[in-house]
Amino acid sequence: MAEESESKQSAVESMMEKISEKIHGHDSSSSSDSDSDHEKPASPSSVKAKIYRLFGRERPVHHVLGGGKPADVFLWRNKKISAGVLGGATAIWVLFELIEYHLLTLICHISILCLALLFLWSNAHTFIHKSPPRIPEVHLPEEPFLQVASALAIELNQGLKLLRDIASGRNLKEFLMVIAAFWVLSIVGSWCNFLTLFYICFVLLHTVPVLYEKYEDKVDPFAEKAAIEIKKQYAVFDAKVLSKIPMGPLKAKKV
Repeated sequence: MAEESESKQSAVESMMEKISEKIHGHDSSSSSDSDSDHEKPASPSSVKAKIYRLFGRERPVHHVLGGGKPADVFLWRNKKISAGVLGGATAIWVLFELIEYHLLTLICHISILCLALLFLWSNAHTFIHKSPPRIPEVHLPEEPFLQVASALAIELNQGLKLLRDIASGRNLKEFLMVIAAFWVLSIVGSWCNFLTLFYICFVLLHTVPVLYEKYEDKVDPFAEKAAIEIKKQYAVFDAKVLSKIPMGPLKAKKV
């Protein structure tokens, strides 16, 4: 009896050892599979996502421009609307800049013409046997104006906060960039007035994004090379000039 019990125990122990070996073998195979999965090369989509894009953007140009109808106009999704908007802006620029028509004079002349036509039509409809003109009641809603004012206030507050941070001496690089931007604007402002500058920016918004969206695969490599070269030049300028400028108290505390 003792020998039978010992043989049974040894059989059970051998079975347990076989089961444990199978479990460990499955775990090792699964771990090796997972390791092989980790060692697999990155998919083409992940490699494509690492391609350099201008200004470090990760979204399409349409989303960068805010999406919706304004982006559709800038990217010429509807050519008739985009051409009409650009043609209207060109007509306004020609009218005020080349012909030197004044805004107040234009508004008064248009108002005189419209009121005179409506007045004559309202009084002469009995003689010409036509129905009187139906003048609609114009009521401007308050909500769009409040939304525009709120958006402008938010943007202005952010701009003022940025200027305050730059003026406090926390970031020398941003300070130099803003000074250079204001200097370039002052030079451009001496060449043309505000209306011409606004029209140039408007034309650029209608031409540069659509051209970049069409040729972005060719533009981005050149932009990457330019960005690398600019960083190299800035590193040299920082080592030779900026690093020798005494730091302000806020920057010294940070260091």
